[in-house]
Amino acid sequence: MNKITTCLWFDHGKAREAAEFYAAIFPDSRVGSPHKAASDFPGGKQGDELTVEFTLLGQSFVGLNGGPIFTPNEAVSFQVFTDDQEETDRYWNAIVDNGGAESACGWCKDRWGFSWQIVPRALMAGMSDPDRAAAKRVMDAMMQMKKIDIATIERARAGEQIDA
Repeated sequence: MNKITTCLWFDHGKAREAAEFYAAIFPDSRVGSPHKAASDFPGGKQGDELTVEFTLLGQSFVGLNGGPIFTPNEAVSFQVFTDDQEETDRYWNAIVDNGGAESACGWCKDRWGFSWQIVPRALMAGMSDPDRAAAKRVMDAMMQMKKIDIATIERARAGEQIDA
């Protein structure tokens, strides 16, 4: 058993749906068995699925079917690092195209309201470039994007002209 696991609160009956969606997108992911409520609880009845354990990218989570009382916000997000544009596009498009929404600078939101940062490693390398002028160009380019375009980031880092 893990010493720490992130618990995500979902509206009633949505935890398994979300867990299965996430596990279908990300490698090294799986959905575990349901945990049924032992008694009635606010908004639910004995025998309803109360929680579901799942793993995403090797990290453990618990989805709680707690009802609409608490909703996610941008104060917590999932940062997923990608190695190339294909991987970046695959994760971003899966989240956005299935009821999610685009945001700025590599952020998007899934249909349950959770925020994701799909971050190419090339972006992180560019933003931490010891050449601070290059890092600034990368940051300025990123600030104009929704989904991160690695080719544009690399051109900005190299000091090449990029189209706004």
